[in-house]
Order: sequence, then structure tokens, then C-alpha cells
Amino acid sequence: MAEITLEIHGKLTPPLTKKRLTIAAQACANAAERWSKCDTPWQEVTIHLVHDRLSAEVNDAILGHTGPTDVITQRYEPFPGEDSGLIGELYVNLDEAQRMADKLKTTTFEEEVVLYIAHGCDHLTDADDATPEERRAMRRRDLRWMHAALRQADRA
Repeated sequence: MAEITLEIHGKLTPPLTKKRLTIAAQACANAAERWSKCDTPWQEVTIHLVHDRLSAEVNDAILGHTGPTDVITQRYEPFPGEDSGLIGELYVNLDEAQRMADKLKTTTFEEEVVLYIAHGCDHLTDADDATPEERRAMRRRDLRWMHAALRQADRA
């Protein structure tokens, strides 16, 4: 089971709380690790909650893309001598989650944020969404993991 670290860049606005998001993020990471076909254990996942400006900077630096995006996933291998296992970083854009929740009106801000975390964890498994079939499969997993994670956070 991966250790989850939540880094908040800026302010969290209600209804988001660090406790609920940490519980939901742990549930998403656990689901992704169980689903992953890789037998390497997950060691650590750091989730950065960012806004448009930092999302755009990271998007440009890591992917060479212009502008902000919903979630950026980065996977690392351990340094020689460290324990083996997946090390990952997610950059989750809170501004984009709010825009989508406002636009869609079928999800809440919190659901969008947890969906982005689930989607990032899905990418950490090396899942891809390059084709329509892959996108549909990922979307089903992401939604299933999001709903399960929020139920777990509700019970906590």
C-alpha cells in the first residue's frame, strides 16, 4: 500500500478537507495498485493540489504542453539502493475541477477532484487513454474508484 502525501498549493475551499481527500486518495491508489498488472508494490504517491498557474507551469515543464490541464501524472523509479516500488506524483488542478463541476452540473467539485485523483492513479498503472476504447475503459474504472473512494471517506 502506497504512502499518500497531499501537498496543498494555495487554499482548500469547502467542502474539501485534507482529511477527506487523503482518505479518498488512499482508496484510489489502493484500487489502482490492486488493478495494476505490475507486481511492483506502490511505495509513495504525492498529490499536489494546484491552481491554473502552477498547472500550466508543470504542464509545460513535464509534457511541453501549453496551458493548464485537469491532472498531470509523473512516475519515477527509485534511486539505486532504495526499496523497489512505484513512486508517483499527481498534479490535480482545483480550478479546472471547479469549472467542470459548474459546467456539467452532474458532479460536485469534490467528485471532480477525486475523479482527477482516480484518473491520475489509473495512469500510474501505465493505463493509457489514447484510443476511444482505452478512454471508455479508463473512464469506467475512474468513476468506479471515485465512487468507492467517496463512500470510504463518508464512513471515516
